[in-house]
Amino acid sequence: MIGEAVIANKAWIGATVFAALFAAERLRAAAPAPLNVPRLVRNSALWGMLILLSPAIVLPLTAMAAEHPLWRRPEGGVPGLLVDIVVLDLCTYWLHRAYHEFGFMRRFHSVHHLDQHLDTTSAVRFHPGEVALSALIRMAPIVLLAIPFAHVVVFETVLLAASLFHHSNLRLPQSAERALSRVVVTPSIHWVHHHAVPEDTNSNYAALFSVWDPVFGTRSRTVRTAEMRIGLAGVADKSLPGLLLAPFRPVEERREG
Repeated sequence: MIGEAVIANKAWIGATVFAALFAAERLRAAAPAPLNVPRLVRNSALWGMLILLSPAIVLPLTAMAAEHPLWRRPEGGVPGLLVDIVVLDLCTYWLHRAYHEFGFMRRFHSVHHLDQHLDTTSAVRFHPGEVALSALIRMAPIVLLAIPFAHVVVFETVLLAASLFHHSNLRLPQSAERALSRVVVTPSIHWVHHHAVPEDTNSNYAALFSVWDPVFGTRSRTVRTAEMRIGLAGVADKSLPGLLLAPFRPVEERREG
């Protein structure tokens, strides 16, 4: 029942969370926000492509995997849903880490990291190729673990809300951020992942639950500051066509911007 409700209202849930955080981060900004309209247009355009890609590729691949499990497991109810959320989040940690450790995958993921400021629009700034590849790779755990389609959609909805939150430029009370960071990924954790220093960029991979980085030794000791430089070291952001072509250009050319 929970899964069906989320499936029916996923778009509204995502839009509501986005609108609320987009407004809140402009009222209580943690870092100075640049007046960069072209950046917002680029990020919005990439988001629009992902919205079109989801029903065309992502959902069909997910449904195909869920409909062909290697085994049939009993209904797990809410406890089963919670277990699947934890398992899918662990898979997301390793998938994110792979996007930093393998060159072919890193080419696509760099489009996300080329953003030189973080806010809610950064959370939906991904190359369509990365989203399609992620959907294809995610089929494996769905088939192997017999994860129901509804559970995947619930997880993806929670993950979208979490991503909007931890990419946001929202200034939280220190006590609230400290308490939340013990359980979930907060802006103070994820902004370090976007720090334009390779050691920090290759850390803090967790997406929903913050425990994975300490467990697997990838938590950065760097403390987020308002002056922290965001992006990739030595690489400038690009136009929308440049971002779409970036994974297919020679590495040297891509680094020159």
